[in-house]
Amino acid sequence: MKMTTLKMKKKLDELFQNDDWRISYQRDKDIYRIEWKETKEGVSIKLPNVIAKYEQRGEQAVEELHYHVTESLKMMKEKHELTGKEKHIFPVIRATSFPKKTKSGKKLLFTKHTAETNIYYALDLGNTYQLIDETMISEYNLDETRLKEIALFNIRSLKITPKKQRVADNDFYFISPQDGYDASRILNEVFLEEMRANAIGELVVAVPHQDVLIVADIQNETGYDIIAQMTMQFFAEGRVPITSLPFVYDNKKLEPVFILAKNKPKQ
Repeated sequence: MKMTTLKMKKKLDELFQNDDWRISYQRDKDIYRIEWKETKEGVSIKLPNVIAKYEQRGEQAVEELHYHVTESLKMMKEKHELTGKEKHIFPVIRATSFPKKTKSGKKLLFTKHTAETNIYYALDLGNTYQLIDETMISEYNLDETRLKEIALFNIRSLKITPKKQRVADNDFYFISPQDGYDASRILNEVFLEEMRANAIGELVVAVPHQDVLIVADIQNETGYDIIAQMTMQFFAEGRVPITSLPFVYDNKKLEPVFILAKNKPKQ
């Protein structure tokens, strides 16, 4: 029997029963939302996408949706007290070839991210930012572990407004607010989990340069070819290049996608 919107809504109503959550449904937009009653932070789900995945993979698709939404809601509940300089500390993504020291020889603070990328940490100064080195940590009396946690928490506070394009039955989302932390939004797991929950196909993300994050819902083989060419082009044109390899996002992990682009994207 074909899954209808009403049947899927009832299924999700049962799945997301929680006294601390509020469930709502926008019928005109087919948007199903689960949010914390206290903060009103939550996750929005496109029901047609859920139904499409259900018809492809059955109950497994609904189980995966439940996992990604629940994980996203859990992360929203994490709280950190921010005081002074901590409010202005953000992560920045760089290529693994990026210098590990300043010109004066001070060691920059960084964390390994993927085989292609590292996470550096920056003190936001308004119109620019300063990468944090080891001497700054002691100078500002900051614990290194806590600093890293705060930076990842802060990146989630930045607005994400994707611009969507559909090409050859694949959906591409471009995040480029031009605030210096465009690519850093790849570290916003709440956002990625929500995108994964809504994706019909495989979720692929790319940070070709500092000033853009590309998220793609790849639904056919042509989509891989398009994201490969797109990432390479952005990488070549970027002011601060990061990596020309896109990543598959699944189970909170990023795995590089090695694609030999043979076909030009269809117009």
